[in-house]
Amino acid sequence: MNYFTQLFDLMVQVMLPLSLLVCAGALWPRFFPDTQVEQMRSDLNRLVMYLFYPSILFAVASTTPISFDLLSVPLLVGIGSLASGAVLYVLLYRLPLWPQLTDQTRAALMLGGMFGNTFNIGAPVLIFFFGAEALRYAVFNDMLMTMPVVWTLGVWIATRLGSQDRNTSQPSVIGVMLTMPPIWAFLAGFACQQLGLTYQPLVKATQFIGQATIPVILFVLGMTIPWRKLVPRGEILATAGVKLLLTPLIVWLIAPLIYPRMGEAQYAAIVEGSTPAMMTALLLADRFKLDSAAAALLIGWSTILFWLTLPLIMAFGWIGT
Repeated sequence: MNYFTQLFDLMVQVMLPLSLLVCAGALWPRFFPDTQVEQMRSDLNRLVMYLFYPSILFAVASTTPISFDLLSVPLLVGIGSLASGAVLYVLLYRLPLWPQLTDQTRAALMLGGMFGNTFNIGAPVLIFFFGAEALRYAVFNDMLMTMPVVWTLGVWIATRLGSQDRNTSQPSVIGVMLTMPPIWAFLAGFACQQLGLTYQPLVKATQFIGQATIPVILFVLGMTIPWRKLVPRGEILATAGVKLLLTPLIVWLIAPLIYPRMGEAQYAAIVEGSTPAMMTALLLADRFKLDSAAAALLIGWSTILFWLTLPLIMAFGWIGT
């Protein structure tokens, strides 16, 4: 399959449905002006967190054996995220590029620039390139890299680099993680797989329920992006550039050094590294009183630009399909 044929298929099979879902979320308040947007977003996010996302995590974890190849995905994406975080720290905190920025803005941008939307956008792209089984890469990357690092290093960035009052007591990271249903669903599925207790009817049921995860979250993403305020700002575009191009480049450069025989999992890590800023950056910004507006702008711009940078990455040959 040549580049242009593959790109056309990507546009039709992935970009079009994802874009329509985001557009639906953006237009919903216009067609239904009585919508309580914040309440609707909160309710839909809760539905995903407590039902849809745990279901798909359980289904995948209970049917996926652990392998070193599979674990290479969170390892490589983690290396790319940490390296990009170091670059962003220098750009935002050490260089006099944007002296007017507050620490709350800098921390919000660091969080968004380090961690990608590796499941809700990454999973459909992975499935396009590598087939339905590639969903496991997104799931294990989320559970073994994104979630632990976000709720440890990410919380540290929010509270230490972005907090106005560094002397206030900080939340228990372990306590926060133990209250998250996706963690328990993944562990339950993993235990079933390891103990040979996988029950196929339950797997099929949770797969069916979990299919709603990505459509609902992309609809919420459309409601989250501040469309009327999407003014290009240097610090936003620079952070988006680090996230969309530098992170996958780092993964592409590091992967063959650790895995000389590059395979599907390593190329999947490059795809995961290329994804736009995660929506959890906005959640962290709200929770720890960072610059929520900057986080929302970064999510918006990086999501829009992703549909331009992904074809570039394909053209560069970083994704070996």
